[in-house]
Amino acid sequence: MKPLMLQGHQRAITQIKYNREGDLIFSSAKDSKPCVWYSLNGERLGTFNGHIGAVWCVDVDWTTTRLITGAGDMNTFLWDVETGTALGKIPCNSSVRTCNFSFSGNQASYSTDRAMNHPCELFVIDVRNIDSSISSADPVLKLTMNEQQSKITSMLWGALDETVITGHENGSLRIWDLRAVKELNSVNDHTASITDMQMSSDGTMFVCSSKDCSAKLFDSDSLMCLKTFKTERPVNSACISPLFEHVALGGGQDAMEVTTTSTQAGKFDSRFFHLVYEEEFARVKGHFGPINSMAFHPDGKSFATGGEDGFVRLQVFDSSYYEHTFE
Repeated sequence: MKPLMLQGHQRAITQIKYNREGDLIFSSAKDSKPCVWYSLNGERLGTFNGHIGAVWCVDVDWTTTRLITGAGDMNTFLWDVETGTALGKIPCNSSVRTCNFSFSGNQASYSTDRAMNHPCELFVIDVRNIDSSISSADPVLKLTMNEQQSKITSMLWGALDETVITGHENGSLRIWDLRAVKELNSVNDHTASITDMQMSSDGTMFVCSSKDCSAKLFDSDSLMCLKTFKTERPVNSACISPLFEHVALGGGQDAMEVTTTSTQAGKFDSRFFHLVYEEEFARVKGHFGPINSMAFHPDGKSFATGGEDGFVRLQVFDSSYYEHTFE
């Protein structure tokens, strides 16, 4: 199980995403140049040049033709994946923290931070015919978060593109009805900022990681908390295996608190838990700093992690992973 080290970013990785087939990996980092790689051999295909600030989020649509990125330079970019050219650029009032394509790929959503007297806002845009006019076009929908709802730190599209699920800095989860433009439900199961949310392959549930040192599994319709996976460090990212009932967690302390002994102490391992029994059964070492983002390959036979050290690591599971059974 020798990992592939993808070295192309100068600074910390912020998010990684596989496309639907799993042959490409898209990574964003604090160095303003999102990259695309072959997942089979780790070869870098190219970069998307245009941002001038840290890129916080990246997403690719299901046909792998379009890419959306949001950055600290207060811009959301839409790209042509094949050529790497920017199709459109949307200026915002503050940093863009999250962005996602809807399941159909017809719409995309992004959220901005609360900063410089601007509230945190969630936008939904139509991305079927993108051209340069998108920078001045009105969004399909705009939701403004009030003081109690706090900043959006993570976001997912719900079923049939009718809802959006948002995770907030105060640990709350909210589900929004886009047609009625109202909040349907909210829960406060986490006690600290939500760092990442990833849907299961069938869309019925999602895993949510948080700085309160735990990750939780939620039902994507009712937001009922189903399972809790506890660790002793903040969890920055979590994902659900499409193949087995496994959940992988990645994290570590904040970059400021990192000491030289942390690597030996196993503080930056990818940790694997059983989805049903909530028991940890494996750890994978590798990064020299906290893991900021991780994702399973769509076939479930490998996974990728992106760390504060600027590396993306690809790990293919060996045969013992498939033979492992719970007593």
